[in-house]
Amino acid sequence: MSDLEIRPATPGDLPAVVAMLADDPLGAQRESPDDLTPYQEALQRLADDPNQHVVVAVRQDRVVGTLQLTIVPGLSRRGSTRSIIEGVRIHGDERGSGLGTQLIQWAVDESRRQNCQLVQLTSDVTREDAHRFYERLGFTASHVGFKLAL
Repeated sequence: MSDLEIRPATPGDLPAVVAMLADDPLGAQRESPDDLTPYQEALQRLADDPNQHVVVAVRQDRVVGTLQLTIVPGLSRRGSTRSIIEGVRIHGDERGSGLGTQLIQWAVDESRRQNCQLVQLTSDVTREDAHRFYERLGFTASHVGFKLAL
């Protein structure tokens, strides 16, 4: 897959990124591809924060994948820095191509480069295929997560 480029997301990438975020039953309920304004504002906030990395995978000038990597300094684990992988999405016609593995490997490599001692991610309980994928890559289901909508 030498024709693949992983680079920071730009405002011009947002239509493709938001379409991927909305392209499943969960995302269809919570994303709004017809109004990119909140996504534009969010991308600018993320771009202004050096601990945030929103990237896209591009093949033949087409955005085919995305993820967000957050670097989190902390006190626990002897002052360890961790990273959090969020919003992993692969375009429907690229699933099963190895692209997801490449994106996650980019995130793990960047986490190492940023001196993180731990990489973590969450996945909705209904995404069983994603769980198997992450386990194949060496992640373990070690915690129970909770959310509070505000």
